[in-house]
Amino acid sequence: MWLREELLKSIWHAFTALDVDQRGKVSKSQLKVLSHNLCTVMKIPHDPVALEEHFKDNDEGPLSNQGYMPYLNRFILDKVCGDFDIMEFNRMCWTLCYKKNIHTKHLLISDNDAFKVWCIFNFLSEDRYPLVIVMEEIEYFLRKLTEATGTVWSKESFAEYKQRQNSKNFLTAWELIELVGMGYFSKGLNRQILSMGINEVFNELILDVLKEGYMMKKGHVRKNWTERWFVLRPTSLSYYVCEDLEEKKGDIILDQSCCVESLADKEGKKCLFIIKCADKSFEISASDKKKKQEWIQAIQTCIQQLRLGLLSPHREARLRRWELRQRQQVEEDDLAERMRQLQAANESKQRELEAMRIKMEEAAAKAALEEQRRKQTQLDLQDRYRLDLEREKMVRQQMEEQVAQKSSELEQYLQRVRELEDMYHRLEEALEDERQAKHDEEAMRKLQASLLEEEAAKRAELERIQQQQQRALSQTEAEKQELMAEQLAKERDLQAAVQQLERLQRERQGAVKQYEEVTRKLERAANKTKTWKDKVAKHEGLVRFIQPGHKEPQKITNWGPASFTDTELDLKKKLWQENSKTTQGEIFSC
Repeated sequence: MWLREELLKSIWHAFTALDVDQRGKVSKSQLKVLSHNLCTVMKIPHDPVALEEHFKDNDEGPLSNQGYMPYLNRFILDKVCGDFDIMEFNRMCWTLCYKKNIHTKHLLISDNDAFKVWCIFNFLSEDRYPLVIVMEEIEYFLRKLTEATGTVWSKESFAEYKQRQNSKNFLTAWELIELVGMGYFSKGLNRQILSMGINEVFNELILDVLKEGYMMKKGHVRKNWTERWFVLRPTSLSYYVCEDLEEKKGDIILDQSCCVESLADKEGKKCLFIIKCADKSFEISASDKKKKQEWIQAIQTCIQQLRLGLLSPHREARLRRWELRQRQQVEEDDLAERMRQLQAANESKQRELEAMRIKMEEAAAKAALEEQRRKQTQLDLQDRYRLDLEREKMVRQQMEEQVAQKSSELEQYLQRVRELEDMYHRLEEALEDERQAKHDEEAMRKLQASLLEEEAAKRAELERIQQQQQRALSQTEAEKQELMAEQLAKERDLQAAVQQLERLQRERQGAVKQYEEVTRKLERAANKTKTWKDKVAKHEGLVRFIQPGHKEPQKITNWGPASFTDTELDLKKKLWQENSKTTQGEIFSC
């Protein structure tokens, strides 16, 4: 949902363009056209009767801006939803105002680039009318533009430009467009590079594009890898067929429950990471490790911003700059008020000195008339007044020293502000390192948890073997003698299982450094399972022994013709059933 202040800035430009006489008034017919166009682009049902009812008491003559604002708020802005195209809205307002204010023939930029600079001006301008942009925001925009074009920022050039402004600390939208279009801070650049720089700054500040570039994405249905152009915004990661953004293939909606993790190389793909959302996950492959880390960091920052309920990074930065300017303005006002008080006190002292000087002159005139009679009295008065003058001079010197001290305190305060800004940047870097450390710690915690689960499973398996051993010992003595050999084999398996459990405990202690060894153990476990399957197949009768046949007619069994009698067949069947049950018990116990 777009902020009402941002919409009002574009509408103010359109309203000002319709104000031909520059008296702050527009005719009703023009307001009808403007209102209809606003409702059309913002997808709001237009009600022309409401405009007539609103201005029924002022049906003739031009209508003021103050009279149009209540109608604009009530019948248009209060009904705005977030489903309209903000660029189409800005284009409509730009079309109404730009031809009247600029001439692009002498500019180095096109109309489309001028429109983007106009949108950036609306974003960075102060929330007061008429709209202007202060020098701090101009410097921020020009720095961004310089970085986007790959040139070096020149503080001297900007300081010279500020000096030529003759204490003018702001610019209008059209002055900013002329400043960029005349190439004062982009000398030596051709139009194409300058246009690309303006487009990059426009994408970041206006379209909330935090990062973009080509990466490979794994499909959800065909599981194939396809190259896509990804565009990261504060609440979504969109991917397109190519960088012209004409054919969108999908969106990855980011919310507080999402997370992004790094993946190991697989399927011949390197630099993998995964974005886990509530409904599905997305596997992505970056071009190199640096790009992978940059994308993971950018996506984690967006998710963290959403969890904290903050705006996009450049909007938060603009808000912080505005708050800093407000604090500095308050401090400057306080300092100016104190200076005015000191100046008033100084003037009061000057008036007192002037009054005293006049009194001294009057006293001197009277003393001339009565020189003989009051000579001693005059000398006393002169001495007293001289002391007063020296005292006042000392007071004045003390005041001047106080003013110099205040100036020094102001310089120290500004130095502290710069140090606090430096500390703030260092704090941000420390917080970023802390977030990365927490992420690594969480990954290691998950790995340790998986090893603990595997250890618990082995312990349960060991307990089950011990229980089966105890049940085997409770059988009859005759069966004990027959199964002694099998018991020895089980004890050897038990000893091997105990050794395996101890090995797993040692592996758990060195899990961080021996992660790849776990994979090889899993392969050995798979081979062991295959061996047990072979044993089961042998006991099930898939492998049989050929014995000497009998002279009686051959019997047909499940394994084919056999050379034994019915009695031998029954005996072998009974032995086979007993051996099968015993073998299955051993397998399950192991």
